Amino acid sequence: MGTVPGPDGRPRCRWCAAAPEFFHYHDTEWGFPVDDDRRLFEKICLEGFQSGLSWRTILAKRENFRAAFAGFDFHRVARFGASDVERLLADEGIVRHRGKIEATLHNARMAEEMVAREGSLAAYFWRHEPDPTQLPPPQTQSTSATSLALSKDLKRRGWKFVGPTTVYAFMQAMGLVNDHASDCVTRAAVARARLAFKRPV
Repeated sequence: MGTVPGPDGRPRCRWCAAAPEFFHYHDTEWGFPVDDDRRLFEKICLEGFQSGLSWRTILAKRENFRAAFAGFDFHRVARFGASDVERLLADEGIVRHRGKIEATLHNARMAEEMVAREGSLAAYFWRHEPDPTQLPPPQTQSTSATSLALSKDLKRRGWKFVGPTTVYAFMQAMGLVNDHASDCVTRAAVARARLAFKRPV
């Protein structure tokens, strides 16, 4: 995919050129490993909302999403009911798609079940980290064998809006793979963060 010069002149992943706000997200979040359950739940939900849309749309509305969905505290979201669905459908600050909203509430209940069985969302997701030595060159795929398997398992467990492309984007963003371009300045920072990261169990 190649790179583009960032604000400091150093190379960044080419997708950053799509919007000025992408550079900060790219440099500080995308690909850095995450073990916080709330952030993991937020990201998989937002990736579901992005389906058919651009990440720029979702990123611009992220704070609105956080306000609307109780900071993505899945224990609270799991208690949302029909009146909350109607409230969210009237919220112009988010993507007002009934299926995606209802899936988020449903997935919050699935997340509670997963934590009860697995100990944490982080422990579950990081068990699906692929062997980095077996990965193809960065940004050459939109799905992978791992994302296909993880998507299938999440669906088996009852999760919704977790197709393999959505799951792979989640894996890229949450650091399960380092998919920064080979000459991107942030790739090395992510690699160091992954080396220091303690995998949850």
